[in-house]
Amino acid sequence: MIESARAFWVLAPGRGELRSEQLAAPGPGEVLVRTHYSAVSRGTEALVFHGRVPPSEYQRMRCPWQAGEFPGPIKYGYSSVGKVHAGSAALLGQWVFCLFPHQSAYVVPERAVLAIPAGVPPERAVLAANLETALNATWDAEPRLGDRISVLGGGVLGCLCAYLLSRVPGTEVELVDVRAERASTAQALGVGFSVPAQARRERDLVVHASGSESGLCTSLELAASECTVLELSWFGDAEVRLPLGAAFHQRRLNLRSSQVGSVSPRARARFDHRTRLALALELCKDPVLDVLIDGESAFENLPEAMPALAAPAGGVLCHRLRYEL
Repeated sequence: MIESARAFWVLAPGRGELRSEQLAAPGPGEVLVRTHYSAVSRGTEALVFHGRVPPSEYQRMRCPWQAGEFPGPIKYGYSSVGKVHAGSAALLGQWVFCLFPHQSAYVVPERAVLAIPAGVPPERAVLAANLETALNATWDAEPRLGDRISVLGGGVLGCLCAYLLSRVPGTEVELVDVRAERASTAQALGVGFSVPAQARRERDLVVHASGSESGLCTSLELAASECTVLELSWFGDAEVRLPLGAAFHQRRLNLRSSQVGSVSPRARARFDHRTRLALALELCKDPVLDVLIDGESAFENLPEAMPALAAPAGGVLCHRLRYEL
């Protein structure tokens, strides 16, 4: 039986450390999970790491198994993959996914974990949290057959949105990013690519996921009349200025937000949070998604690695952490 675990804590803006904590034995209806992999969700975790969650959002931004309070010390994260080592006989020895922070082992209720489907390598399953967000966004976006779609922002969320939207028959999807090297990622995912200055105009649907003010402004420029611009970026405590003069009103543009904290109204009749995450795990079966995992390091090195991973110019897609057992 594991009696203690190591967890990553953000102590103060820009500074983290590993802390040890004791684990209780799993009780009835609980499981003990030993972590093999987790992933850094660069967008949100960068804001948390830098202390940029505004006080008004402290409660709404809590993750399922967060410990501590904003701005810190805080244990934060939501993409953990491991094996069940004790507890529920039905899950014993199985690979599972849990929306848990970066920690080497943990005890949670059985319902807090989802068995990883056959055909999904545990190493790839760390994408499930971001894929769940992209799935929810795709529901919110309501793409139509034959839509000309642009996705602004070639981070892991933008890439996953472009991937899902391109699977709608007849759509023509272009990923737009300032990093020209994202062209190879787009090609692997089966979508087009452009830098902002060369991006196609008159788009039927635009999804913004760059996390930058300039990216959102470009999104409005690319939109055709009566187009929806779906905003996925969360700017934390930053204020964003938009060009809502000029032709914004004449073109009757629709600027909408999407957020994974609630299931899209377009899917609530069938899905709750658990079944939505289960679908995201099923979608991880496609091996092409491995192109989005562009780095791996040891969990023990996370305090030293996190400043670079959370840097605005880091250009990281999905960084996977490996736990030594």
